[in-house]
Amino acid sequence: MLEFFEGYRNRRSSSPYLWPLKGLITSSFGYRLSPFSSKSEFHSGIDISCSTGTQVLAPADGTVSYIGYNDGYGRFLELDHGYGITTIYGHLSRTEVVLGKKVPRGHIIAHTGSSGTTTGPHLHYEVRLHGAPINPFKFIL
Repeated sequence: MLEFFEGYRNRRSSSPYLWPLKGLITSSFGYRLSPFSSKSEFHSGIDISCSTGTQVLAPADGTVSYIGYNDGYGRFLELDHGYGITTIYGHLSRTEVVLGKKVPRGHIIAHTGSSGTTTGPHLHYEVRLHGAPINPFKFIL
């Protein structure tokens, strides 16, 4: 019985239910009209409007599994929460963690910006299960 509850506690601490920051949702998960191409495109996360430099918090315990830059996400990082769950944070101005670092829920991992392809400062937030994007609202409380 103790093993059951220990496993439950571990899975719960790995579940990204904390908001990564406070802000207004400006774009939801799923198909949307792209602000760049004016065509319907799949949006693999949610966009949260905020000021440049807003602190981004880890929504669950995890390990920093990737830090990088590309044209779309700009400066971004990925946390691995175990159980096949990863979260991605895009358009950052800077990161506050290093590759391989274990971070607890609520830890400051980055600051927002407008790097990459954006319409202005915001956080692009994704949740993935075994690499496939899923709606973050299935987790956020």
